[in-house]
Amino acid sequence: MGIEVDPQALGLGIGILGAAFAAIFAGIGSAIGIGYAAKVANGVLAEDPDKFGSLFILVVLPGTQGFYGFLAAFLILSKMGIMGGGAEITMNIWTGLKFFFAGLPVAFTGLLSAIHQGKVCASGVEMAAKRPKDSTKAVIYGAMVETYAVLGLLITIFIWLGI
Repeated sequence: MGIEVDPQALGLGIGILGAAFAAIFAGIGSAIGIGYAAKVANGVLAEDPDKFGSLFILVVLPGTQGFYGFLAAFLILSKMGIMGGGAEITMNIWTGLKFFFAGLPVAFTGLLSAIHQGKVCASGVEMAAKRPKDSTKAVIYGAMVETYAVLGLLITIFIWLGI
């Protein structure tokens, strides 16, 4: 007497886990990255509140990875039929694993790049505090880290398209 497992339900569960990983890990990275930059920005703003506008982009820049993870999760759940409408494909364990692995590139690149982008942006905030006219240069350095989150999202989308 064993436990019978419905392959469709198991596939759905595995796929949902992949979508959850995409959103959760990229979101965690964004929260940490924004935290790094915001801590430094708050210190600068305590001395000079007029710098808010020039520091804002540096603080929010690490938050984009969370949006990438959210987008990937939405795409995965939509294709699985979870977000309304019928599923475009037949779910089984193997299909669930495809969705699970589709979520991983954006999950991990989002997690790590957002944290490191937050550190780069925190340094940029310090630089912008001393040289406000050069704050755009700091944004460019932060955006360079973003490239890898975008690549992770693209790989997730390429895998998603192949399912």
